[in-house]
Amino acid sequence: MPADEALHPVAAHNDGDTANVDSSTLVVCIDGPSGSGKSTVARGVARTLRLRYLDTGAMYRALTWAVLERNVNPTDVAAVLAVAATLDLDVSTNPVPGAVGEVAVAGHDVTAAIRLGAVTYAVSTVSAIPEVRRRMVALQRSIIGAGGIVVEGRDIGTAVCPDAQVKVFLTASPEVRAVRRFAEDSDPAQRRDVATVEADLARRDHLDSTRVASPLNKAPDAVVLDSTTVDVEGAVAFVVDLVARRLGAVTLAVSENE
Repeated sequence: MPADEALHPVAAHNDGDTANVDSSTLVVCIDGPSGSGKSTVARGVARTLRLRYLDTGAMYRALTWAVLERNVNPTDVAAVLAVAATLDLDVSTNPVPGAVGEVAVAGHDVTAAIRLGAVTYAVSTVSAIPEVRRRMVALQRSIIGAGGIVVEGRDIGTAVCPDAQVKVFLTASPEVRAVRRFAEDSDPAQRRDVATVEADLARRDHLDSTRVASPLNKAPDAVVLDSTTVDVEGAVAFVVDLVARRLGAVTLAVSENE
């Protein structure tokens, strides 16, 4: 990739409120650490391009929720795998945020529950288990299918979809990531100060980047986007323009209903 590609994205060609992209094979990977804005940006890109959306982190969180719900110690590998073997998981690929039932376990809506503090603290431990990752990657690939999707996580461009056409590694400064995660905290009973959130993000970064199985890492062909000083609209536009550059002549436009 030319060194200046990230600095001079091509302009999108607007055509009303439609976006014509070959949805049959396109896979857009957005990887990065917690608090970098992956979910918001990935959803925005998926909505812009009329693609499906998959939050792989939510899948690991759902398993972690099930582990805790059954009073299983997240460090008990055999017990965690027993839960994983029978996990009845349903994940929506609708990119519109806030829908009830985005994530369900055995038909039970856990969309809000998987964002609580206990799950956040334990998820890196559960997701580091190699067999857990193998099971989840297989499930993620079955959902992705032939393409037509924006996928976000930590190992999408390196392990889940290494042949994806578009890969972005989204990052931000630790301070900004902590402020964002603090603002998103959906568990008032366990709300912490920003410094504590930043320390926990550093803990998760270390666990995620040093695990044996598919660690958090930038794919060699991924474009790095530092969102420290970039707003959501700018980040979404950057990725959409990158898609245009990679795929050639396409028609891109954000819906007027965004």
